[in-house]
Amino acid sequence: MKLLRYGPKGQEKPGLLDAEGNIRDLSGLLDDITPRTLAPAALAVLQAIDPTRLPKVDGSPRLGVPWNGTPKYIAIGLNYHDHAVESGMPVPAEPVMFPKWTSCLAGPDDDIVPPEGFSRLDWEVELGIVIGSRARKVTADEALAHVAGFCVANDVSERSWQLEKSGGQWGKGKGFDGFGPVGPWLVTPDEVPDPQNLDLWLDVNGERMQTGNSRLMIFSCAEIVARCSQVMTLEPGDLIITGTPPGVGMGFKPPRFLKVGDVVELGIAGLGRQRQRIVAP
Repeated sequence: MKLLRYGPKGQEKPGLLDAEGNIRDLSGLLDDITPRTLAPAALAVLQAIDPTRLPKVDGSPRLGVPWNGTPKYIAIGLNYHDHAVESGMPVPAEPVMFPKWTSCLAGPDDDIVPPEGFSRLDWEVELGIVIGSRARKVTADEALAHVAGFCVANDVSERSWQLEKSGGQWGKGKGFDGFGPVGPWLVTPDEVPDPQNLDLWLDVNGERMQTGNSRLMIFSCAEIVARCSQVMTLEPGDLIITGTPPGVGMGFKPPRFLKVGDVVELGIAGLGRQRQRIVAP
């Protein structure tokens, strides 16, 4: 099942994508897709619905974040060996965790508005894990039972704020408003038989920059959920992004960063694609 939310920002309605790629309206059955909707029992009810009996949404409306009310947005850094190398940082022996503020969340195709004076705006395609049931001190074997689904994320980063003005606090450069495009869909685990075998890609102005596969992660999705649950209680609706493959702008020699007018397109096999335009502050 592919859950989504569509409509103007702040007025999104709940929906799902049918087998033919049509948006079907869920607003007659629920007010919104929230953390409560992501519980296993609630998802089971939605999965039993025949999508063809739901109203079809005409046109191509804006898509928002596929669920509303994310309690925590957790990022895992340097989780692909070659990305750690291109970043000039040690390959981690433990998962690198840092926060992205939930106010950075945006729809998958919303414009990116960088901060005034930006100079090193960068891209990072990432696989997102969405928590569906509370997880505290779970094992890797137990971890994926707590997952409601997976999604595409772009971990937009202003490197000067992340690395030079941060005092070691990466969230400073990664949490600006709009720096967390998510979606287009939340895809439930029944449609993702192996989260460690998903192709990722990202283009800038039509030029391929990143190509990777989740099998090359240093820490798997199950390990990430388990390790996060050792240091925090994971709640329904929490989002964990799992690191990016090589090919980010700061890894080029010389570095290549985004400027006003650039278009970023990215996607993950089976999880959909995003498109963002960089606009002036």
